[in-house]
Amino acid sequence: MNPNITSLYEIANKPVRKIIGLMSGTSFDGLDIALCEFRASGLKTQVKVLHFSSETYPSDFKEDLKSIFAKRTVDFEKLTLLNAFIGNYYAELILNNLSEWGLSYEDIDLIASHGQTVFHAPKHQRAADDYPNATLQIGDGDHIATKTGIITISDFRQKHVAAGCEGAPLSVYGDYLLFSSADENRIMLNIGGISNFTFLPAKHSTEFFSSDVGPGNTLMDQFVQQHYPGKYFDEDARIASSGSVNSELLDSLFSNDFFKSDYPKTTGPELFSLAYLSKAISKIGLEKLSNEDIMATLAAFTAKSIVDAVRSSVASKGAYEIYMSGGGMHNPLLLHMIEEQLGKKLKFSSDLGIAPDAKEAVLFALLGNEAVSGGQTNFGAHPGVPSISMGKISFPK
Repeated sequence: MNPNITSLYEIANKPVRKIIGLMSGTSFDGLDIALCEFRASGLKTQVKVLHFSSETYPSDFKEDLKSIFAKRTVDFEKLTLLNAFIGNYYAELILNNLSEWGLSYEDIDLIASHGQTVFHAPKHQRAADDYPNATLQIGDGDHIATKTGIITISDFRQKHVAAGCEGAPLSVYGDYLLFSSADENRIMLNIGGISNFTFLPAKHSTEFFSSDVGPGNTLMDQFVQQHYPGKYFDEDARIASSGSVNSELLDSLFSNDFFKSDYPKTTGPELFSLAYLSKAISKIGLEKLSNEDIMATLAAFTAKSIVDAVRSSVASKGAYEIYMSGGGMHNPLLLHMIEEQLGKKLKFSSDLGIAPDAKEAVLFALLGNEAVSGGQTNFGAHPGVPSISMGKISFPK
Protein backbone atom coordinates (compact mmCIF):
# COMPACT_ATOMS: atom_id res chain seq x y z
CA MET A 1 0.00 0.00 0.00
CA ASN A 2 1.19 3.53 -0.75
CA PRO A 3 2.55 4.91 2.55
CA ASN A 4 0.47 8.06 2.07
CA ILE A 5 -2.68 5.94 2.07
CA THR A 6 -1.43 4.09 5.14
CA SER A 7 -0.94 7.40 6.97
CA LEU A 8 -4.41 8.57 6.01
CA TYR A 9 -5.94 5.28 7.19
CA GLU A 10 -4.17 5.57 10.52
CA ILE A 11 -5.32 9.18 10.97
CA ALA A 12 -8.91 8.23 10.15
CA ASN A 13 -8.86 5.60 12.91
CA LYS A 14 -7.31 7.75 15.63
CA PRO A 15 -9.52 8.43 18.66
CA VAL A 16 -8.28 12.05 18.63
CA ARG A 17 -7.23 14.06 15.58
CA LYS A 18 -5.49 17.44 15.48
CA ILE A 19 -6.66 19.39 12.43
CA ILE A 20 -5.82 22.92 11.32
CA GLY A 21 -8.69 24.77 9.67
CA LEU A 22 -7.95 27.69 7.33
CA MET A 23 -10.40 30.37 6.24
CA SER A 24 -9.92 33.48 4.13
CA GLY A 25 -13.06 35.37 3.19
CA THR A 26 -14.01 37.82 0.47
CA SER A 27 -13.17 40.82 2.65
CA PHE A 28 -9.43 39.96 2.36
CA ASP A 29 -8.86 40.73 6.05
CA GLY A 30 -6.39 37.90 6.40
CA LEU A 31 -6.08 34.18 7.08
CA ASP A 32 -7.81 32.61 10.07
CA ILE A 33 -5.91 29.60 11.43
CA ALA A 34 -7.64 27.34 13.97
CA LEU A 35 -5.90 24.31 15.48
CA CYS A 36 -8.65 21.99 16.63
CA GLU A 37 -8.78 18.69 18.45
CA PHE A 38 -11.52 16.36 17.20
CA ARG A 39 -13.07 13.30 18.74
CA ALA A 40 -15.60 11.19 16.79
CA SER A 41 -17.58 12.57 13.83
CA GLY A 42 -21.10 13.36 12.69
CA LEU A 43 -23.54 14.36 15.43
CA LYS A 44 -21.16 12.83 17.97
CA THR A 45 -18.39 15.27 17.03
CA GLN A 46 -16.53 16.87 19.91
CA VAL A 47 -14.20 19.74 19.09
CA LYS A 48 -11.83 21.76 21.20
CA VAL A 49 -10.04 24.82 19.79
CA LEU A 50 -6.44 24.54 21.00
CA HIS A 51 -5.05 27.65 19.30
CA PHE A 52 -6.36 30.38 17.03
CA SER A 53 -4.60 33.08 15.04
CA SER A 54 -5.81 35.65 12.54
CA GLU A 55 -2.97 36.70 10.24
CA THR A 56 -3.57 40.11 8.62
CA TYR A 57 -2.65 40.31 4.96
CA PRO A 58 -0.15 43.02 3.90
CA SER A 59 -1.66 45.78 1.78
CA ASP A 60 0.22 44.82 -1.41
CA PHE A 61 -1.14 41.27 -1.20
CA LYS A 62 -4.66 42.61 -0.69
CA GLU A 63 -4.26 44.70 -3.82
CA ASP A 64 -3.09 41.64 -5.76
CA LEU A 65 -6.20 39.73 -4.63
CA LYS A 66 -8.49 42.63 -5.48
CA SER A 67 -7.04 42.79 -9.00
CA ILE A 68 -8.35 39.29 -9.84
CA PHE A 69 -11.40 39.09 -7.57
CA ALA A 70 -15.00 38.99 -8.84
CA LYS A 71 -14.01 40.29 -12.29
CA ARG A 72 -15.07 38.76 -15.60
CA THR A 73 -11.73 39.69 -17.17
CA VAL A 74 -8.45 39.38 -15.26
CA ASP A 75 -4.73 38.99 -15.81
CA PHE A 76 -4.72 35.22 -16.26
CA GLU A 77 -0.98 34.96 -15.57
CA LYS A 78 -1.46 36.68 -12.20
CA LEU A 79 -4.37 34.36 -11.36
CA THR A 80 -2.20 31.34 -12.14
CA LEU A 81 0.75 32.65 -10.15
CA LEU A 82 -1.39 33.56 -7.14
CA ASN A 83 -2.79 30.02 -7.01
CA ALA A 84 0.71 28.71 -6.26
CA PHE A 85 1.81 31.75 -4.24
CA ILE A 86 -1.16 31.56 -1.87
CA GLY A 87 -0.54 27.87 -1.23
CA ASN A 88 3.07 28.60 -0.25
CA TYR A 89 2.05 31.68 1.73
CA TYR A 90 -0.54 29.75 3.74
CA ALA A 91 2.08 27.09 4.45
CA GLU A 92 4.54 29.69 5.76
CA LEU A 93 1.89 31.16 8.06
CA ILE A 94 1.03 27.71 9.38
CA LEU A 95 4.64 26.81 10.09
CA ASN A 96 5.23 30.16 11.80
CA ASN A 97 2.23 29.62 14.05
CA LEU A 98 3.22 26.06 14.88
CA SER A 99 6.61 27.37 15.98
CA GLU A 100 4.97 30.01 18.17
CA TRP A 101 2.69 27.38 19.69
CA GLY A 102 5.65 25.11 20.45
CA LEU A 103 4.49 22.44 18.02
CA SER A 104 5.97 20.54 15.07
CA TYR A 105 4.32 19.62 11.78
CA GLU A 106 4.48 16.03 13.05
CA ASP A 107 2.01 16.95 15.82
CA ILE A 108 -0.68 17.79 13.23
CA ASP A 109 -2.78 15.19 11.44
CA LEU A 110 -4.46 17.28 8.75
CA ILE A 111 -4.87 20.75 7.29
CA ALA A 112 -8.31 21.71 5.93
CA SER A 113 -8.10 24.77 3.68
CA HIS A 114 -11.02 26.72 2.26
CA GLY A 115 -8.79 28.66 -0.13
CA GLN A 116 -9.38 32.16 -1.47
CA THR A 117 -12.57 32.68 -3.44
CA VAL A 118 -11.93 34.62 -6.63
CA PHE A 119 -15.21 34.12 -8.48
CA HIS A 120 -18.65 32.75 -7.62
CA ALA A 121 -20.98 32.07 -10.53
CA PRO A 122 -24.28 30.40 -9.62
CA LYS A 123 -26.47 29.85 -12.65
CA HIS A 124 -29.31 32.04 -11.34
CA GLN A 125 -26.95 35.03 -11.28
CA ARG A 126 -26.03 34.83 -14.96
CA ALA A 127 -27.80 35.45 -18.24
CA ALA A 128 -29.21 32.23 -19.69
CA ASP A 129 -26.42 29.98 -20.93
CA ASP A 130 -25.53 26.30 -21.06
CA TYR A 131 -23.03 26.38 -18.21
CA PRO A 132 -23.72 24.93 -14.74
CA ASN A 133 -23.23 26.47 -11.31
CA ALA A 134 -19.58 27.23 -10.70
CA THR A 135 -17.25 28.70 -8.11
CA LEU A 136 -13.46 29.06 -7.93
CA GLN A 137 -11.12 29.13 -4.95
CA ILE A 138 -7.33 29.36 -5.31
CA GLY A 139 -4.43 28.49 -3.00
CA ASP A 140 -3.22 25.10 -4.17
CA GLY A 141 -3.45 22.28 -1.63
CA ASP A 142 -0.41 20.44 -3.02
CA HIS A 143 1.77 23.44 -2.26
CA ILE A 144 0.42 23.60 1.31
CA ALA A 145 0.99 19.87 1.85
CA THR A 146 4.46 19.75 0.33
CA LYS A 147 5.76 22.81 2.19
CA THR A 148 4.28 21.91 5.60
CA GLY A 149 4.71 18.13 5.42
CA ILE A 150 1.05 17.73 6.47
CA ILE A 151 -1.73 16.00 4.54
CA THR A 152 -3.99 18.76 3.24
CA ILE A 153 -7.67 18.68 2.29
CA SER A 154 -8.87 21.56 0.12
CA ASP A 155 -11.27 22.67 -2.61
CA PHE A 156 -14.36 21.66 -0.63
CA ARG A 157 -16.84 23.66 -2.67
CA GLN A 158 -16.33 21.77 -5.94
CA LYS A 159 -18.03 18.58 -4.70
CA HIS A 160 -21.03 20.63 -3.56
CA VAL A 161 -21.31 22.09 -7.08
CA ALA A 162 -20.77 18.66 -8.66
CA ALA A 163 -23.70 17.37 -6.58
CA GLY A 164 -25.96 19.93 -8.26
CA CYS A 165 -25.74 22.72 -5.69
CA GLU A 166 -24.15 26.18 -5.78
CA GLY A 167 -21.00 25.61 -3.71
CA ALA A 168 -22.28 27.69 -0.78
CA PRO A 169 -22.96 28.15 1.97
CA LEU A 170 -21.07 25.17 3.39
CA SER A 171 -21.28 26.36 6.99
CA VAL A 172 -24.61 24.54 7.24
CA TYR A 173 -22.80 21.21 7.69
CA GLY A 174 -20.75 22.32 10.66
CA ASP A 175 -23.60 24.39 12.09
CA TYR A 176 -25.85 21.34 12.15
CA LEU A 177 -23.25 18.96 13.59
CA LEU A 178 -21.90 21.34 16.24
CA PHE A 179 -24.65 23.76 17.18
CA SER A 180 -28.06 22.11 16.77
CA SER A 181 -29.91 21.88 20.08
CA ALA A 182 -32.44 19.55 21.65
CA ASP A 183 -34.58 22.36 23.01
CA GLU A 184 -33.80 25.66 21.23
CA ASN A 185 -34.43 26.95 17.71
CA ARG A 186 -31.19 28.61 16.61
CA ILE A 187 -30.08 30.89 13.81
CA MET A 188 -26.35 30.82 13.15
CA LEU A 189 -25.82 34.18 11.43
CA ASN A 190 -22.55 34.91 9.68
CA ILE A 191 -21.88 38.40 8.33
CA GLY A 192 -18.76 38.27 6.20
CA GLY A 193 -18.49 39.79 2.75
CA ILE A 194 -21.90 38.20 2.16
CA SER A 195 -24.49 37.52 4.87
CA ASN A 196 -25.76 33.99 5.34
CA PHE A 197 -27.47 32.04 8.06
CA THR A 198 -28.38 28.50 9.04
CA PHE A 199 -31.70 27.85 10.76
CA LEU A 200 -31.45 24.93 13.20
CA PRO A 201 -34.81 23.73 14.54
CA ALA A 202 -34.81 22.19 18.01
CA LYS A 203 -34.54 18.44 18.59
CA HIS A 204 -31.75 18.03 15.99
CA SER A 205 -34.37 18.13 13.25
CA THR A 206 -33.17 17.68 9.68
CA GLU A 207 -35.66 20.38 8.66
CA PHE A 208 -32.84 22.92 8.93
CA PHE A 209 -31.80 25.09 6.02
CA SER A 210 -29.02 27.50 5.11
CA SER A 211 -28.87 30.34 2.62
CA ASP A 212 -27.12 33.52 1.60
CA VAL A 213 -29.43 36.44 2.22
CA GLY A 214 -27.62 39.40 0.62
CA PRO A 215 -24.59 41.65 1.10
CA GLY A 216 -22.72 41.63 4.38
CA ASN A 217 -19.69 43.90 4.49
CA THR A 218 -18.83 43.75 0.80
CA LEU A 219 -20.56 46.91 -0.49
CA MET A 220 -19.53 48.97 2.53
CA ASP A 221 -15.92 47.79 2.22
CA GLN A 222 -15.78 48.42 -1.53
CA PHE A 223 -17.19 51.93 -1.10
CA VAL A 224 -14.70 52.79 1.66
CA GLN A 225 -11.78 51.49 -0.40
CA GLN A 226 -12.87 53.60 -3.37
CA HIS A 227 -13.48 56.87 -1.52
CA TYR A 228 -11.12 56.73 1.47
CA PRO A 229 -7.57 55.86 0.31
CA GLY A 230 -5.66 53.73 2.80
CA LYS A 231 -8.82 52.42 4.49
CA TYR A 232 -10.23 48.96 3.87
CA PHE A 233 -13.37 49.15 6.02
CA ASP A 234 -15.44 51.56 8.13
CA GLU A 235 -13.87 51.00 11.53
CA ASP A 236 -16.50 51.12 14.31
CA ALA A 237 -18.98 52.36 11.66
CA ARG A 238 -17.68 55.90 12.14
CA ILE A 239 -18.48 57.01 8.59
CA ALA A 240 -21.91 55.36 8.43
CA SER A 241 -22.87 56.59 11.90
CA SER A 242 -22.31 60.20 10.81
CA GLY A 243 -24.79 59.87 7.93
CA SER A 244 -28.52 59.25 7.54
CA VAL A 245 -30.33 56.42 5.79
CA ASN A 246 -31.85 57.48 2.47
CA SER A 247 -35.11 55.56 2.01
CA GLU A 248 -35.21 56.09 -1.78
CA LEU A 249 -31.76 54.60 -2.24
CA LEU A 250 -32.60 51.76 0.15
CA ASP A 251 -35.67 50.85 -1.93
CA SER A 252 -33.62 51.07 -5.12
CA LEU A 253 -30.98 48.70 -3.73
CA PHE A 254 -33.70 46.10 -3.08
CA SER A 255 -35.01 46.18 -6.66
CA ASN A 256 -32.88 43.23 -7.82
CA ASP A 257 -34.58 39.87 -8.53
CA PHE A 258 -32.22 38.17 -6.08
CA PHE A 259 -34.47 39.35 -3.25
CA LYS A 260 -37.54 37.81 -4.87
CA SER A 261 -36.05 34.34 -5.38
CA ASP A 262 -36.70 31.46 -3.01
CA TYR A 263 -34.35 30.09 -0.37
CA PRO A 264 -31.80 28.56 -0.40
CA LYS A 265 -29.75 30.74 -2.73
CA THR A 266 -26.22 32.05 -3.00
CA THR A 267 -24.62 35.25 -4.18
CA GLY A 268 -21.37 37.21 -4.02
CA PRO A 269 -19.56 40.47 -4.75
CA GLU A 270 -19.94 39.63 -8.43
CA LEU A 271 -23.52 40.91 -8.00
CA PHE A 272 -23.20 43.26 -5.04
CA SER A 273 -20.52 45.49 -6.52
CA LEU A 274 -19.89 49.21 -6.89
CA ALA A 275 -21.58 48.94 -10.29
CA TYR A 276 -24.69 47.64 -8.51
CA LEU A 277 -24.59 50.62 -6.15
CA SER A 278 -23.99 53.09 -8.97
CA LYS A 279 -26.96 51.71 -10.92
CA ALA A 280 -29.22 52.01 -7.85
CA ILE A 281 -28.13 55.64 -7.31
CA SER A 282 -28.55 56.62 -10.96
CA LYS A 283 -31.98 55.02 -11.11
CA ILE A 284 -33.33 57.58 -8.61
CA GLY A 285 -31.12 60.51 -9.59
CA LEU A 286 -29.29 60.92 -6.27
CA GLU A 287 -25.74 61.27 -7.58
CA LYS A 288 -25.04 64.11 -5.10
CA LEU A 289 -25.80 62.01 -2.03
CA SER A 290 -23.02 62.35 0.57
CA ASN A 291 -20.59 59.51 1.24
CA GLU A 292 -21.81 59.37 4.84
CA ASP A 293 -25.45 58.97 3.79
CA ILE A 294 -24.51 56.29 1.26
CA MET A 295 -22.61 54.35 3.94
CA ALA A 296 -25.50 54.65 6.39
CA THR A 297 -27.84 53.36 3.69
CA LEU A 298 -25.53 50.46 2.81
CA ALA A 299 -25.49 49.44 6.48
CA ALA A 300 -29.29 49.59 6.47
CA PHE A 301 -29.31 47.51 3.26
CA THR A 302 -27.32 44.75 4.92
CA ALA A 303 -29.39 44.89 8.11
CA LYS A 304 -32.76 44.85 6.34
CA SER A 305 -31.78 41.99 4.03
CA ILE A 306 -30.97 39.91 7.12
CA VAL A 307 -34.10 40.96 9.01
CA ASP A 308 -36.38 40.34 6.02
CA ALA A 309 -34.88 36.87 5.52
CA VAL A 310 -35.38 35.97 9.18
CA ARG A 311 -38.94 37.24 9.22
CA SER A 312 -39.98 35.54 5.99
CA SER A 313 -38.36 32.16 6.57
CA VAL A 314 -37.89 31.62 10.29
CA ALA A 315 -40.00 33.87 12.50
CA SER A 316 -43.16 31.79 11.94
CA LYS A 317 -41.48 28.69 13.36
CA GLY A 318 -41.58 29.76 17.01
CA ALA A 319 -39.13 31.36 19.40
CA TYR A 320 -35.51 31.42 18.31
CA GLU A 321 -32.10 32.81 19.27
CA ILE A 322 -29.55 34.34 16.89
CA TYR A 323 -25.84 33.55 17.32
CA MET A 324 -23.48 35.76 15.30
CA SER A 325 -20.04 35.38 13.75
CA GLY A 326 -18.09 37.10 10.98
CA GLY A 327 -16.54 40.52 10.57
CA GLY A 328 -19.91 42.28 10.53
CA MET A 329 -20.34 41.58 14.23
CA HIS A 330 -17.74 44.30 14.85
CA ASN A 331 -19.95 46.94 13.20
CA PRO A 332 -21.95 48.51 16.05
CA LEU A 333 -24.36 50.38 13.76
CA LEU A 334 -25.20 47.21 11.85
CA LEU A 335 -25.87 45.26 15.05
CA HIS A 336 -28.03 48.06 16.44
CA MET A 337 -30.14 48.13 13.27
CA ILE A 338 -30.70 44.36 13.32
CA GLU A 339 -31.54 44.27 17.02
CA GLU A 340 -33.88 47.25 16.74
CA GLN A 341 -35.80 45.83 13.77
CA LEU A 342 -36.11 42.33 15.24
CA GLY A 343 -36.66 43.50 18.81
CA LYS A 344 -34.14 40.88 19.89
CA LYS A 345 -30.71 40.94 21.50
CA LEU A 346 -28.12 39.20 19.35
CA LYS A 347 -25.86 36.55 20.85
CA PHE A 348 -22.52 35.22 19.60
CA SER A 349 -21.18 31.76 18.77
CA SER A 350 -18.90 32.15 21.82
CA ASP A 351 -22.06 31.58 23.87
CA LEU A 352 -22.02 28.07 22.37
CA GLY A 353 -18.32 27.47 22.98
CA ILE A 354 -16.69 28.61 19.71
CA ALA A 355 -15.19 32.10 19.42
CA PRO A 356 -16.98 33.91 16.56
CA ASP A 357 -13.75 35.05 14.90
CA ALA A 358 -12.60 31.42 14.77
CA LYS A 359 -15.91 29.83 13.78
CA GLU A 360 -15.47 29.65 10.00
CA ALA A 361 -11.97 28.17 10.26
CA VAL A 362 -13.25 25.64 12.81
CA LEU A 363 -16.09 24.63 10.47
CA PHE A 364 -13.63 23.86 7.67
CA ALA A 365 -11.51 21.84 10.07
CA LEU A 366 -14.70 19.92 10.81
CA LEU A 367 -15.25 19.29 7.10
CA GLY A 368 -11.71 17.91 7.00
CA ASN A 369 -12.55 15.64 9.92
CA GLU A 370 -15.68 14.46 8.13
CA ALA A 371 -13.72 13.81 4.93
CA VAL A 372 -11.49 11.22 6.61
CA SER A 373 -13.54 9.92 9.56
CA GLY A 374 -17.18 10.81 8.89
CA GLY A 375 -19.40 10.69 5.85
CA GLN A 376 -22.14 8.72 7.60
CA THR A 377 -24.53 11.54 8.48
CA ASN A 378 -27.84 11.79 6.63
CA PHE A 379 -28.55 15.50 6.34
CA GLY A 380 -32.08 14.90 5.08
CA ALA A 381 -33.66 15.47 1.69
CA HIS A 382 -33.83 19.20 1.16
CA PRO A 383 -32.21 21.60 -1.31
CA GLY A 384 -28.62 22.72 -0.94
CA VAL A 385 -27.45 20.17 1.65
CA PRO A 386 -26.63 16.86 -0.05
CA SER A 387 -25.24 14.10 2.16
CA ILE A 388 -21.79 14.07 0.56
CA SER A 389 -18.14 14.03 1.59
CA MET A 390 -16.21 17.08 0.40
CA GLY A 391 -12.57 17.96 -0.12
CA LYS A 392 -9.63 16.89 -2.27
CA ILE A 393 -6.64 15.25 -0.60
CA SER A 394 -3.06 16.38 -1.19
CA PHE A 395 -0.22 14.28 0.17
CA PRO A 396 3.07 15.86 1.25
CA LYS A 397 5.18 13.27 -0.58
